[in-house]
Amino acid sequence: MGGLQVGLLDLITASKPAADAFTRANYLSAVGARVDSFWVPDHLNAIFPRALWQEKYCAAAKLVPSVDACMEPWTLLGKIAARNRLARLPLGICVTDAGRRNPAVSAQAAATMQLLTKGRFIFGIGPGEREGNEPYGVDWAKPVARFEEAMATIRALWNSNGELVNRDSPFFPLRNAIFDLPPYRGAWPPIWVAAHGPRMLRIAGRYGDGFFPAFPHSPQDYAQRLDAVRTAASDAGRDPMAITPALLMIVMTAPSRAEVDDALESEVMRAGCLSASDEYFAQRGAEHPLGVGFSGAQDILPQGWDEQTALSHIKGITPELMRDMGLIGTPDEVLDRVAEWRDCGVRHLVLINGGLMQRSLRRGMATVLSFYRVVRGITKL
Repeated sequence: MGGLQVGLLDLITASKPAADAFTRANYLSAVGARVDSFWVPDHLNAIFPRALWQEKYCAAAKLVPSVDACMEPWTLLGKIAARNRLARLPLGICVTDAGRRNPAVSAQAAATMQLLTKGRFIFGIGPGEREGNEPYGVDWAKPVARFEEAMATIRALWNSNGELVNRDSPFFPLRNAIFDLPPYRGAWPPIWVAAHGPRMLRIAGRYGDGFFPAFPHSPQDYAQRLDAVRTAASDAGRDPMAITPALLMIVMTAPSRAEVDDALESEVMRAGCLSASDEYFAQRGAEHPLGVGFSGAQDILPQGWDEQTALSHIKGITPELMRDMGLIGTPDEVLDRVAEWRDCGVRHLVLINGGLMQRSLRRGMATVLSFYRVVRGITKL
């Protein structure tokens, strides 16, 4: 069973010496590795306790002064598209926020990128996270209901053929709205939906062209959710097999298990585990540090924590709790895990290199070789 594609995601955090120096280097590395896609995220700030972004905890802080210095993704995508002269990799957003961004504006941005890239854009979208909405005065109530209305709005505008659009909606009513950007050669960009819960899976099947989850879960869970998405697509009269099964995963790899274990002791790596849900912890015989019922990355608000509060939250997080958070292990172990995901339906795997998120910059930089060994190995699975 083959056909597995691989993409790379750059975190687009402003760095030194130029704000986009890492992004440009990572794009060129992606070209050199002959991957299938290059992605950027959409965040106003990191889903991470900024109090721990210090050189004593993570040496990468020497190069990236602020973990919350997130660049605006659509602006950066435009620059990448303009300079995208090598290999012309498909570009994607992973994923934009349907609550913080009006769907008409997102529809315009995605259609523009499709024209600029000549049909090589992937429109990732999800309901967003509390950290990118509530602190900025955006109502966080009913994010899934709002997301469903955003999807219906985008499709209504794209399908309008330039005619006036009127549509009732509790979130995004349209009154003589006009959308007259043309699709590129008759094709709008594929919409990949970051779906996890039952209602989101149904929405993905009804409106999406791809299923693109990110929160930690098992390959078997993925297979069940993919079936739910395809069932919803079929119920909506769409071709269920036309939906691309995709997945976003963080990779932490090194030549030896000892080096991997050492990296997992990093405060920054352990803090990343707080983005898992209480269900994830309970399945592994533990209680989430933020309490029973905590839903994970979608609801975490760590910006106000001081250093001691952040350290107290990660105190009980062990490497054993972290191993299923992503693709973690030696390159051979990681490739074995990737094969499990492939066998459960994944066909496009988007990767983040988490190797730099450890105390030693030298060891972090050394993980790059192991990471690209994984990337090359995936293309041969």
